[in-house]
Amino acid sequence: MAEESGQAKIIYVLYLAGFIVGITPLIGVVMAYIAEGDGPEWLDTHYRYQIRTFWIGFLFTFVSALLTLILIGILGLLATAVWLIVRCIKGFQAADRGEPIENVQTWMF
Repeated sequence: MAEESGQAKIIYVLYLAGFIVGITPLIGVVMAYIAEGDGPEWLDTHYRYQIRTFWIGFLFTFVSALLTLILIGILGLLATAVWLIVRCIKGFQAADRGEPIENVQTWMF
C-alpha cells in the first residue's frame, strides 16, 4: 500500500521545496490534478488534500501579501508557512503509512 504513495509523497516534498524554489508547488498541484482518480480511494484523499492545500495556501498567501502594506500581513505569511509545513508533514506521514487523510475538507490540519 505505502509503495503506491510515492507520487503523493513527492508532491508533499514539492510543496515544501516551494520555500526555496518558488515554482515547485505549481508543479505539485498539476501532478495532483493529473493523478486524482487514477489510484485507490485512500490515495485519492491525499490528492484532494494536496489540491486544497495549494489553493487555500495560495489564498492565505495572497491576502497576507496584500496586508503586508499595513504590516499585519507579515504575521499572516508566517502563519501560512507554519500551516503549510504542518499539513505537508501530516500528509506525508499518512501517505508513508498507507493511510487516507481523515478529513480532506478541513481548512486546518
